[in-house]
Amino acid sequence: MTLKSFLSLIALTILISGCSLLGSKKVEIVSKPIQLDIMQPDLPRPLDLQTPKWYVVSEARIANPCKKVVQEDGSEKRPKQCDLTERENPDWPEGYTYLERFLDDMKDQNGGDVVFVASTVGDYKMMIANNQELRRYIRELGEVVIYYRNVTLPNGKEGIGVKVENK
Repeated sequence: MTLKSFLSLIALTILISGCSLLGSKKVEIVSKPIQLDIMQPDLPRPLDLQTPKWYVVSEARIANPCKKVVQEDGSEKRPKQCDLTERENPDWPEGYTYLERFLDDMKDQNGGDVVFVASTVGDYKMMIANNQELRRYIRELGEVVIYYRNVTLPNGKEGIGVKVENK
C-alpha cells in the first residue's frame, strides 16, 4: 500500500507540475494594426439640372429680309427692295416687332392666353449669387465625402470625385 501511495504521490506531483519540468517559453507580445473592412457609402446621385428658358422682349422691329435670288453665275443675292410677298416671312405685317411676335407665339402656345412672369435686374443678380452659393456648397460637400472615403479605403486606394454636369 505504501508503494501504491508513493506512486500515487509521484503521479500527482508530475500531474500538478505539468510541463514545468520541461522548461518555460518566453511569451512575446507584438502590437500591429489590423485592417478593418469598412463599408463604403454610395456617392450622391448626380444632379440633373434643366436649363430654364428666358424671354427677352422688346419693341424693336424684326428684320424681314427679301428672299435670296439665284443669279446667272449661280451665286445668291438678296435684292434691296422687294414686295411683301417676296420676303422670307410674308405673313408678318410691315413694322412687325419682337413684342408682337412674342405675344403671337404665346397666344398660339397657350390657347390665346398670355401670362408674364417678370423679375427685376437686382433680383436676377441675387438669383445668380444664390445659384453660385449652391454650387460652392455642393462642391465642398463632395470634397468632404471624398476625403472621408479616401481615409477609409483599404491599401491607399483613391476615391472617385463627385461631378456635377449640366445637360
